[in-house]
Amino acid sequence: MPKLKTNKSAKKRFRITGKKKIKRTRANKSHLMVSFNGNRVRKLRKAALVSKSEEKVVRRMLLAE
Repeated sequence: MPKLKTNKSAKKRFRITGKKKIKRTRANKSHLMVSFNGNRVRKLRKAALVSKSEEKVVRRMLLAE
């Protein structure tokens, strides 16, 4: 059976932490942020972890990394 290829779009969007958790950036911060208050904008800057239900799918996409 051939090796699985890394999904290149996933490789650009996700990072694996030292404790093998998967980190992602938050959505909704590219434009039209005038309607958001400052607190919301600030919270969107921080990275988040991928949820447990999605983690298996993302890990498989990053498998060959």
